[in-house]
Amino acid sequence: MNDDTTKDDADDVPKQTFSSKCVRLELSQLIALKPVKPEIRRAMKFRQILTSVREVGLVEPPVVKQAPHKKGSYFILDGHLRIEALRELDVQHVDCLVALEDDTYSYNKHVNRASAIQNHRMIAQAANNGASPERLAQALGMSTASVRKKFTLLKGICDEVAELLADTNCPQKTFDVLRRMKPVRQIEAAELMVGNRDFTTVFAKAMLLTTPPEQLVDPEGRYNKAAGVGQMAGLERELVMLQSRAKILEDTYSDDLMVLTVTKGYLSTLLGDAKIVRWLTKQHPEYLKEFERIVDMDSLPGIARTSGNGARLASSKLIHPSA
Repeated sequence: MNDDTTKDDADDVPKQTFSSKCVRLELSQLIALKPVKPEIRRAMKFRQILTSVREVGLVEPPVVKQAPHKKGSYFILDGHLRIEALRELDVQHVDCLVALEDDTYSYNKHVNRASAIQNHRMIAQAANNGASPERLAQALGMSTASVRKKFTLLKGICDEVAELLADTNCPQKTFDVLRRMKPVRQIEAAELMVGNRDFTTVFAKAMLLTTPPEQLVDPEGRYNKAAGVGQMAGLERELVMLQSRAKILEDTYSDDLMVLTVTKGYLSTLLGDAKIVRWLTKQHPEYLKEFERIVDMDSLPGIARTSGNGARLASSKLIHPSA
């Protein structure tokens, strides 16, 4: 019985899927699973990565897996843009994490982009460690003014709202709108944004327009008086149109959801076969990426959405906060 228990405990031990140490490889040994198009190389994101690698080096090592039919070569699983930046900087070697699993799909890296609040905290920490705004701006490929603005991102934002929006994709301009409200209204607005999964500046301004004067930091501000009855009427018309479009989508939602559920299950079965995954990796890596994205969905679109009545209630609270 003890032997069986020991065997069960051993089975519960997670299998190691990566090498315990980074392996130094030549860039010529690395094979991209997807091409880096010229427009991507011209994009701001790539220029920021290039500047960061040049100024502070490579922070996160790329992840690779040994190519099954080409000894000494490795597929790039994560870090295509970092590798391209190193090539542009004429770097010959890079330290990589090597995936040990033969099944490509078992490498299941979920990338969560840093939110505005996380960026603010990282920049603030770097500044506390002695990095000047000028050096941070150079490393991040941003203007010094933009870096300085990130320092004050949470100025005038209450702690509860900062916690609610910490892991969301809420843009910096939305915080500029929220700080015009008093804390109680800030929290209510943040909860509505989270509930509707809408963190756009337009949505925040709509809530600001409908905020009672006593809940504004500056009741005489332009968003209160300049809005006027015309803008309020326009906002109500837009909300009515939004509800109409939502009703049209609800009519076909059940059928679409069933098709997506069946498709997700079928793709899960396909990607559980290592031979199929290897074939897709070599022949159609772009299809593999999309299949993985569908299978990796934590919840199907609309599962956590607000019901029809809930959407109307949210719209009602937007127009009449005291409702």
